[in-house]
Amino acid sequence: MRKTGAKEWKVAGYSRETAVKLLKNGLNPLVAVLLASRGADTPEKVRALTTASVSDVSSPLLLKDMELAAARVRRAIDNKERVAVYGDYDVDGITSSCLVADYLRSKGVVCDIYIPERLEDGYGVKDSALETMAKKGVSLVITVDCGITAADNKRYAASLGMDMVITDHHEVTGEMPESPVVDPRRPDCASPAKMLAGVGVAFKLICDVEGEDRTEELLDKYGDLVAVGTIADVMPMTGENRVFVRKGIELLRSGKRPGLRELCRAADADIKKLGPVGVGYVLAPRINAAGRLGGTDVAVDLLITKDDAEAARLAERLCELNSERRRIESAMVSEALAMLESDPPGDKPIVLASSSWHQGVAGIVASRVSEKFDLPAIMICVKDGVGRGSCRSSGGYNIFEALYSCRDLLMSFGGHELAAGITVEEKNIPALRKALGVRYSACSAAKEEPVLPVDFEVIKPAELLTVQNIKALGALEPYGVGNPQPVLCITGATVEDVLPLSDGRHTKLWLSKRGAVFEAVFFSKSVRELGAEKGIRANVAFTPQVNEFRGRAIPQLNLCDFVPLDG
Repeated sequence: MRKTGAKEWKVAGYSRETAVKLLKNGLNPLVAVLLASRGADTPEKVRALTTASVSDVSSPLLLKDMELAAARVRRAIDNKERVAVYGDYDVDGITSSCLVADYLRSKGVVCDIYIPERLEDGYGVKDSALETMAKKGVSLVITVDCGITAADNKRYAASLGMDMVITDHHEVTGEMPESPVVDPRRPDCASPAKMLAGVGVAFKLICDVEGEDRTEELLDKYGDLVAVGTIADVMPMTGENRVFVRKGIELLRSGKRPGLRELCRAADADIKKLGPVGVGYVLAPRINAAGRLGGTDVAVDLLITKDDAEAARLAERLCELNSERRRIESAMVSEALAMLESDPPGDKPIVLASSSWHQGVAGIVASRVSEKFDLPAIMICVKDGVGRGSCRSSGGYNIFEALYSCRDLLMSFGGHELAAGITVEEKNIPALRKALGVRYSACSAAKEEPVLPVDFEVIKPAELLTVQNIKALGALEPYGVGNPQPVLCITGATVEDVLPLSDGRHTKLWLSKRGAVFEAVFFSKSVRELGAEKGIRANVAFTPQVNEFRGRAIPQLNLCDFVPLDG
């Protein structure tokens, strides 16, 4: 482990014996070394990291209650019942809602979509919405990306003459509804697909309704929605998620769905080159903006429409909402940082509250604050003595478990280890802040120094970092949680030249080691911030990329750390 200016480098290294064995089995040299670094010492482990086949998707019936849920949906289809899909207002919930509704409508079912307003209704199933559905003649309500806490709502739905099928992926915190409940996180669920997004669970429901042998066909139709929801909800890029995202990205790039195609165009993004990172930074924020600012109908209509002109109009509207979201977010972040400047957080979770904040943007502001201070963060919007907060984790800290330990101070909460939402009385916010601080101090995970995971050190860069080898790393995509982008390092590289980019916001360098010279870029770091000077030596950590421009392809090092060496 090497000390840098801000973090430790935790260099995993690799087994030479394993790398040689993988090379002999026909793997590319760079891929072989990277797989060896990540412990892929058996054919099964190699396959798990390099392939993504529909055959790897487990049976939907392994999910508890799936048989009951699918049977009830089939009955609704056969009897042409009126069905309502009840979703959440984030990207996962919106894509889930569109997927299930579109499928049911293709079967001739009259299907309504209901997504609560974040500001007026809050998260989860509401009795008032159930009443509206009953008046319309709905006989079956299918929840997507929500419902695991809706035991009382289910009973109320039954009193109105409606059945419920629950599909969710959030943690079970109490009494489950007396309905078919399909949630891989329920304790008695034997499915290996524990880390599906809500849209992944919804997809498996329609796969079972349609028949397992139609999974690939359904993925060819709805894979883009599954991929967008899974990426946006920051689910691990392992197991079935890997299959869904890889197949879904292929479908997305084809431009077959007018809404996603036009949204890319409105955002000035090349859909044919869009990958998981692009989905996370280009598509997801714009779809999320609809839910944050009370315009989920715009996002739903965009994802379902088959009309190009309507898609273009809706895409422009989403981009406008996203611009407004950015303005509100910037103001909230500035206010939060001002609060922390006058009252520094120290080494405890950040819990801030204000009556002037916008609830729809609290989650993304919590993420920004958490990233800046490398601490868990909770942003609470207070109104009429009640605060509704968005929570984000940091450094492996399980925010859901932390909230569970403080549940006596909360009116309600839900979520998972990385993100959660709470409702808390304003008078209890100081006690919550104190309780979370005590728990955080006692948590060994919270005391770990931040580290930069590095796969291995490149000793002979000229041999390993070739265009052909770097392109071969595509076999390991999609990257994300559980399957991060490769991070390699070179020690003792010489800075041959330095060039400021974009008015000094970014830095381009030319680095040499053992006679090989590489272009390198450090985004969002100036030359001064890096301490980069021509002629000095430095240790660098980077993700290898191929820079293609005007028919020329060269290796490029996208730097994530630069450590000047003394002497």
